[in-house]
This record gives sequence, C-alpha cells and structure tokens, in this order.
Amino acid sequence: MSLGRPFRALWTASAASNLADGIAFVSMPLLAAALTDDPRLVAGLATTYALVRLLVALPIGVWVDRIDRRTMLIVANLIRGLVVVGLAVAVHLDLGSLPLLYAAFAVIGTLESAADNASVSLLPAIVPDRHLDRANGRISAAQLVADEFAGPPLGGLLFAAAAAAPIYLMGGLWAAAGLFALALPIRRLGAIAEPTPRAPILREALEGARWLAGNRIVGGLALIGALASVGYMLPFSILVLFAAEHLSLDAVGYGIILAVSALGGLVGSFSTSRLRGWIGYRRTIVTSLLTGAASLVALSSTTNGAVAAALLAVYILHAVV
Repeated sequence: MSLGRPFRALWTASAASNLADGIAFVSMPLLAAALTDDPRLVAGLATTYALVRLLVALPIGVWVDRIDRRTMLIVANLIRGLVVVGLAVAVHLDLGSLPLLYAAFAVIGTLESAADNASVSLLPAIVPDRHLDRANGRISAAQLVADEFAGPPLGGLLFAAAAAAPIYLMGGLWAAAGLFALALPIRRLGAIAEPTPRAPILREALEGARWLAGNRIVGGLALIGALASVGYMLPFSILVLFAAEHLSLDAVGYGIILAVSALGGLVGSFSTSRLRGWIGYRRTIVTSLLTGAASLVALSSTTNGAVAAALLAVYILHAVV
C-alpha cells in the first residue's frame, strides 16, 4: 500500500542524503589520512563533527519548531551539497588542506542536524498516525542500506580511483536530496503559528536544557546516550589508520569491512524488541554497552581483516540495541 507522494518525496530525499552520509563516513577519514599521518589530527575531524552537532542541537531544535520545515530541509541539503562540491574542487586542484577539511566538516555537521531534525518533524505531517510505524520502518531500511551497506564500499572504490571523486558524488547527492524535497507539499508542513511573540532562541534552548536536566528518566537516558555516542565515535575517528597500519587494508578494503560490519546493525534492528521483551529495558541497555566494550577490547588485538569486520559488526549491533 502506497503512503502517498509526499512520503515518497521525503523517502527519496532521505535515501539520497544517507547514501552521501555513507560515502562521507569512508572518504573523509581517508582524505584526512592522506593529508596527515598524525592520528590526533585524523581523530580531530570526527571530534569537530561531534562537538558541532552537540553545540547546535538545542538551537536547531528551537528553529525547527519555529520555521517551515520543508524550507529548512531543502536549504540545508542544498547548502551542504554546494559546500562539499566546493571542497571537491579544491581537492581536485590539489588545494585541499586539513583546515579546509575541518571547516567543511563543521558546516556538514551543522546542516546535517538541521536536515535530520526537519525530516523527522515532517513525517507526522505527511503520514497518518496509523501508518507512522510502517513509514518509519521504510525510512530506517533505506537509511541502513544506503548509509551502512552501499555508501562505504562505494566511497572506498571511488577514493581509490581519485580522491575528489567520492566528494563530488557526496555533494551531488546532498544537492539532489534538497531538490527531491521540493516535491513536498508547501502547505500544512510549516510550524504552527504562535499568537504571542516567542522568547529569544537562546532562552528557549536553555529552558529545554533545564527541563532535560530536571527530568530523571529522560535526562538520564540523554546522558547515557551522549556518553555512548562519544564512545561510539572514538574508535571510528581513527579506524582508518588502524585499518591501514594494523589490518593492512587499502581504501577499498576499508570500505568493505565497514559494509560487512553493518550486518550487525541489521541484526540489532530485528532483535532489539525481542531482547527487550525477554530481559527488560535496563538490562538490555547494560548488556549492550558491555558487549560493545568487549568487542572493542578484542578488536584492539587483532590484525586480521575478517575478524575485525566481525567484531565491528558486534560493535555496531550493540550501538543499534
């Protein structure tokens, strides 16, 4: 059963954007490793991305609540595409540098937060409540296939051919996502009009932070999620160097082990609800975090690419759970 043309437009935009994300996940660290062999500078790229997303999370949440979400989705993707195409041109002309890469990643992180928030907020406006689970499932499936399975090996293959090639494609895909979003209906999707003046954005963001800090359950889950996200990003920030130096993998091999590791996410997406039904939320969270820690300890001591891919699959499974 079709979920309608607006959903198809949102799904297509999401799929194109997630394919670009998957390509970026491989090609950007590879580019950083090509510019420097200092692991601190390579890891700093992921750190910059994470810090930017953390800093803009609350202000962007306020903006999504205030302005037309369709417009935000279109503009964020189009600007993201233009910025990345500009980076690709610089790399193509041998003008690429770490400061330029860092700046581009900061912009990408900011605009990704805006696009993701707008996309999530749009879905209930274009899909009836009774179909939301099915719509979310289709978007999640497209995200998993594009971001985890198709993007990494494609990024590795293109980078092996030419460093600028995957970056050009990323920019084109994000721009295409913005153009696909033009098919979303203009009316019914904007933020609800307020009869009284709104408080300044910073004040609203701080009010949200105070509410979060004062809510034991939601605040606790947010803290666990934040710490787990930091832990999740740490190994991936230098994984490209680990793959080259300890696993003896080239760009293509690096992309392949990431694609194989995504199988863990697929298993996790199907098994989480059953696991939670068996042992409850609390034990599921604790067990998954301990599993992730154990898989990283094992990964640190292996030099075999196949074993590393299997351990990464377990690691991504824990993150999904």
